[in-house]
Amino acid sequence: MTETIEAPTSSFVAVAGANATMDPRERRRLAKASGKPGWKRVIKHIVLILVGLLMLYPVIWLVVSSLRPTDEIFRNPGIIFDSFEVENYTVGWNTLSEPFSVFLINSVLVVLGCIVGNLVSCSMAAYAFARLRFSGKRWWFVVMLTTIMLPVHVIIVPQYILFSQLGWVNTFLPLILPKILATDAFFIFLMVQFIRGIPTELDEAARLDGCGHPRIFLRIILPLMVPALATTAIFTFIWTWNDFFSQLIYLTKPNMYTIPLALRAFMDAQSSTSWGPMFAMSVVSLIPIFLVFLFGQRYLISGIATTGGK
Repeated sequence: MTETIEAPTSSFVAVAGANATMDPRERRRLAKASGKPGWKRVIKHIVLILVGLLMLYPVIWLVVSSLRPTDEIFRNPGIIFDSFEVENYTVGWNTLSEPFSVFLINSVLVVLGCIVGNLVSCSMAAYAFARLRFSGKRWWFVVMLTTIMLPVHVIIVPQYILFSQLGWVNTFLPLILPKILATDAFFIFLMVQFIRGIPTELDEAARLDGCGHPRIFLRIILPLMVPALATTAIFTFIWTWNDFFSQLIYLTKPNMYTIPLALRAFMDAQSSTSWGPMFAMSVVSLIPIFLVFLFGQRYLISGIATTGGK
């Protein structure tokens, strides 16, 4: 019986020929790249992990301290449990004049109002600067960018006088109304850069179909602005959720407190600082920020990268 030897396929011949004519140094480089990662890469990842753990240490210590008795929090700077207690969470939830759920609801209302206000007003202002033609457009755009450099402390006094005369102190209106009037120039600039990267041919095709600016904005521009809108929503959520100064100015009644003011109130409760309950409620307040960043990270990176690339 004779054995038949199959001829090598064309792809095998091509690979063999390429390997035969390849420079030995290039062959070693490809073999190294296809094999296990080099020591430099392993060391780089180890360093990044250690730096990440170092940056996360305060948060880990906060979580661990929220599960310790108050008298042991500052005696042990480590993150190893000597005793495990959840009483701080139950005490912190009910220590203040109102349950902590009231402050959570207040913060949610303020945050939702600010997000909706920024998304609607800033997107409309950005469309006007990016697509419309009107007198003094460049000058108004420069004025808008100049407001980014104004610190909040410069305008807080005249704003407080205005809202006080309107009787809006101890309401959420002073915190939400400026967002509805597109006062966050950073988000306007972010969306303007994004809209300028959208081809104008889409607008011209829509005009041929009889669309005006409102329909072009709603049906063409807005669906393409999802990364920029998501970035605006995430930043607005984080900044508003953590805002302390503005809320301290306008909200003085305990039942109107938001989370930052409620956490500050723990330092005056019972004429002493309740560190354990305060740390416990701080952990509770961090959970929404963690979840928003976790699920919105993809849109956040996409929005910033796309806007920067335009």
